[in-house]
Amino acid sequence: MAIKTYSSEDVAVIVAGRNVSNRSDDFCTVAMEEDAFMHSVGSDGEGSRSLNPNRSGTITITLKQTSDDNLFMSALHTTDLNTKLGTFPILVKDTNGNSLYEGTEAWIVKSADAGFNKEVGDREWTVKCNKLIMVNAGSF
Repeated sequence: MAIKTYSSEDVAVIVAGRNVSNRSDDFCTVAMEEDAFMHSVGSDGEGSRSLNPNRSGTITITLKQTSDDNLFMSALHTTDLNTKLGTFPILVKDTNGNSLYEGTEAWIVKSADAGFNKEVGDREWTVKCNKLIMVNAGSF
């Protein structure tokens, strides 16, 4: 079996059609909001499960404070605050593999916190997806 290679440079983070850049080392996390199934056990020990219809999730994008895309993210958030029409599509894709994370109706939860230091810091943007599609796969 051949060795497989992952590179963060092969991961595209596309927000509202724009490939965001100048990302932090830990630049993206993707998580579902809730478990897909819930488990319940009766007093006799018999178990049951129920399917949770909630498919919402969160994609957290961390940019360097020097990234021009902080202004882009701020503009998306400000537009949403002023018009309530600021939802957008988001896609995270490993272009050297099959991993794919997508939300067609997403929005920025709040503006990134700001901190100032001796060294370049990070800005963390939390994006909520109404319905998040998650495909966890490997690299080529």
